[in-house]
Amino acid sequence: MAEPIVSHVQVGSPAAKAGLAVGDTLVTINGVTPLDVIEYQQLIDGAHVSLVVRSSGASIGRKVAIAKEHGQPLGLKVDSAVFDRIRTCDNHCEFCFIYQLPKGMRPSLYLKDDDYRLSFLYGNFTTLTRFTELDAERVMEEGLSPLYVSIHASDSEVRGSLLRNRRGGTSLEWLDILLDAGIDVHGQVVVCPGVNDGEVLEQTLLDCLDRFGRLRSVGVVPLGTSDHSTEAAMRSHTPEEAAAVIDVVSRVGDASTRLFGERRIWASDEFYLVANMQLPALDFYENLTQVENGIGMWRSFEAEFQAGQALGFDHEGGGFFRSVDGAPPWGYRAERTSGLGGDAATEATILTGSYAAPLIQGLLNGSGCSALKVAVVENTFFGGNISVAGLMVGEDIARTIERLGAEHTYLIPDVALSENRFLDGLKVSDLPGTVQVIASEGSALRSLVDQLTGVTL
Repeated sequence: MAEPIVSHVQVGSPAAKAGLAVGDTLVTINGVTPLDVIEYQQLIDGAHVSLVVRSSGASIGRKVAIAKEHGQPLGLKVDSAVFDRIRTCDNHCEFCFIYQLPKGMRPSLYLKDDDYRLSFLYGNFTTLTRFTELDAERVMEEGLSPLYVSIHASDSEVRGSLLRNRRGGTSLEWLDILLDAGIDVHGQVVVCPGVNDGEVLEQTLLDCLDRFGRLRSVGVVPLGTSDHSTEAAMRSHTPEEAAAVIDVVSRVGDASTRLFGERRIWASDEFYLVANMQLPALDFYENLTQVENGIGMWRSFEAEFQAGQALGFDHEGGGFFRSVDGAPPWGYRAERTSGLGGDAATEATILTGSYAAPLIQGLLNGSGCSALKVAVVENTFFGGNISVAGLMVGEDIARTIERLGAEHTYLIPDVALSENRFLDGLKVSDLPGTVQVIASEGSALRSLVDQLTGVTL
């Protein structure tokens, strides 16, 4: 079992005053070797914390006693969220995007997790097929809520077939138990054309109102397919199929409003874009609970652009890693490169995916800003129907810049970067020409427009 290693020490914190340093290993905390950062936070919560710490390169540890206010953080970050071992996924879903990745990418990108702890911390979706009685006891005793659960189909036969796992058909029994215990859960349904759409989708969503009626929300998202998929049955939605999904989701969503006084079921923005249908108004999405699942994302971006500031919605989406002392940003929540470096150019071209490009161009046209242009980055790295800005890679961006001319200034959204790298491993510094990074919020684009036009919208 791995032990947590200190990756950051806050200046002036109790940890800094006790002499802890980056690279130190936390062997035990109050005599316990923690399994994960959740247990770590519980152990360091008191006013007196006893550590056994092993310095980098040392073979034996030293005792460190820290006195602090009850509940005060130590002021540390550790290098991992899970210290024993991430619980990997033993499903073999036809639609799994991990199986559709090209070869030769960073090893960490091929990790399939199905760990309820990462669901709690980061908002990762879990199928519960590796969930156990001990896990359920811990979740309920410690109130690890909310969790994020992949439902896909409530019919046990369909779900088992989708997951290609004999436990897949019965693992939603854990969802019953968690909901009955008062654990908040957000659900997700990935819709595969001809597999779990139509009547299967309608029954699944009706079960989310009845059997799983305590679900906080359900996001319905389309299947993503790359050119590297080997599953012949997996394909993109046609506009007609996307419209049919929207119809089912809208009808059952209306029923949720009548039953609970609030809408709890939504289709992702991508379905509307594929179907060439107008996106609903912002208030349709209630408190944007599933915005990080691509649901209400565009309307929230648009509203931030118009207001010039963040919306301030008190939504609970995305996990709680920021509130767990020491938890490092991880996965798609890893630290990004954001903010324009140096002085912004007087003219620039925004590079984005084909879904966002016309929407952003519409905002710019409405603002009267001619100094910014928008260009689509064709995603040849993944291919298929992958058209979102978050999956743009360095080599496709470089190809686009070379086509448009490296003498111009280009802006890319920070959502395409994780730990300063694109998914293909390239950095911004590897790109030709002048490239700057802009935060992926409407307020950031509005600020740039104001700066370039000298006019506040």
